[in-house]
Amino acid sequence: MMNCLQQLRQYTTVVADTGDFDAIKTYQPEDATTNPSLLLKAAQQASYQHLVQAAVAAARAEQNTPEQRLEAAMDHLSIAFGRELTQVVPGYVSTEVDARLSFDRQATVDKAHRLMALYEAAGVGRERILIKVASTWEGIQAARELEQAGIRCNLTLLFSLPQAIACAEAGVTLISPFVGRILDWYQKTNDRTYSATEDPGVQSVQAIYRYYKTHGYDTIVMGASFRNEGEIEQLAGCDRLTISPALLESLQQRDNTLTRVLAPEQTSDLPRLSLNEAEFRWAMNEDAMATEKLAEGIRTFHRDAEALRDLLRPMLG
Repeated sequence: MMNCLQQLRQYTTVVADTGDFDAIKTYQPEDATTNPSLLLKAAQQASYQHLVQAAVAAARAEQNTPEQRLEAAMDHLSIAFGRELTQVVPGYVSTEVDARLSFDRQATVDKAHRLMALYEAAGVGRERILIKVASTWEGIQAARELEQAGIRCNLTLLFSLPQAIACAEAGVTLISPFVGRILDWYQKTNDRTYSATEDPGVQSVQAIYRYYKTHGYDTIVMGASFRNEGEIEQLAGCDRLTISPALLESLQQRDNTLTRVLAPEQTSDLPRLSLNEAEFRWAMNEDAMATEKLAEGIRTFHRDAEALRDLLRPMLG
């Protein structure tokens, strides 16, 4: 009998939510995605010091000011990890834009072009890369421009249907709705636990998936940020799911029957919507969970990026 991970792969593309190459080789996902938190963790491991040193050397060679060298080192490190990941997965690798740019459309566009230029200089084609951008209004509009320029995007820190609608209307390649962080908020706010079928994060992604399929959007739905196997099982059939090594291992060890929950023929009762900036901001204002978790996620990614800068700064001299 197939284990749960093998059964899941019949319905869903499995993505590794890690920067650990050994874990990726073990579970052989189709895609890989990283963020500043995962890069910070990986950069502190002895096995990846050669990538850190290469990024530092590349930044030094640019002969800029200390602060410019530091930002160059951050960029080169992201590309170094991303390039290595393209060697161990056959599909997309996602690389995140600096969280500090989450509310600056033009700076996000400029950084995405910089990252893509570095990838191409390193011999990685743009068809292998997704640029990860926070699902703010500015981030979504930056992604619209980038997609039109042939740079594919992964819109992350997505917690609500209005964010998903704006992303689809912008023509982004992929969205990453966060399941577990939605659950965290509701458990803390309501002081209760939820079964997998009741899980607000699961229900949010199910609604987004069905809305997209009903209205013919090509944007890929990739559930992210899982807290348990039950959440993953309730999203079996979603386009993609990005899963941590610990949960991949757990799924691999289980052999209970996994039933497909989501399928393209399922429909949503919601009419097709298009949100302008004012409508988007009002919808976010009315959703305390989405507003709070988006802001918290940006702060967390920024905090971990700052810790990574602190790690690199002494190496740059």
